[in-house]
Amino acid sequence: MNPLFNYLLKLADDTLIFGQRLGELCGQGPYLEEDIALTNIALDYLGQSSNFYKYAAQIQNEGKTEDDLAFLRLEKEYLNCQLSELPNGDYANTILKVYFFSVYQKILYQELMKSSDEQIAAIAEKSLKEVKYHYTHTSTWVKMFADGTEESKTRLKNAVENLWEYTAGMFAETNGEKDLVKLEITPDSEKLHEIWKQKVTEDFNNFGIEIPESEFMQKGSRTGYHTEYFGYILCELQYMQRTYPNCVW
Repeated sequence: MNPLFNYLLKLADDTLIFGQRLGELCGQGPYLEEDIALTNIALDYLGQSSNFYKYAAQIQNEGKTEDDLAFLRLEKEYLNCQLSELPNGDYANTILKVYFFSVYQKILYQELMKSSDEQIAAIAEKSLKEVKYHYTHTSTWVKMFADGTEESKTRLKNAVENLWEYTAGMFAETNGEKDLVKLEITPDSEKLHEIWKQKVTEDFNNFGIEIPESEFMQKGSRTGYHTEYFGYILCELQYMQRTYPNCVW
């Protein structure tokens, strides 16, 4: 399979599944403005996934649409990171999950803007404007939790312990990705991971949060191997297209 196609699916699947997860919170935010903020972040994710799926369909050249790639693949064909699949949990868990992802995306899109592939560079430039807001929003909340009550501090600490082992999965590579690095189409994921860890460590020091000592990381991201939560997400995501083939709004 075309390495560029795989890479585009990786990016699109991340934001599709993340957007689907965050969309569950629509109407359930702690207060109105925050409810709208999270819903807007979810919509940003879906917009990013749409752009990457469109380009992936073009690369694949089999007459498929972005909807085909988003809704009509099998579970093992999705290449998203496992972090995106995890339940939202309490509010500290939700915010921290989006924070980890926003740091990753901010670094990633800054590098993809330099891509030798003009279409990827253009999508990255547009998306980076959104991701900068995601980072500002979530990092502000993480700081508030860290500076808050014993309850908020405990919940944030639990969220770090719950999520940390899934963070390396964001940087797992798809088949043929190293070839794209050589062509200067994509950045090196290992280097991105190092930059990400430096930034998160810097933020955590400022927030007064400790980085977990354990170096254990979950495996399987980008391989079609998913958590036990993914099947439920996919059933809900694909229901309309599976039940009413070719339906449109």
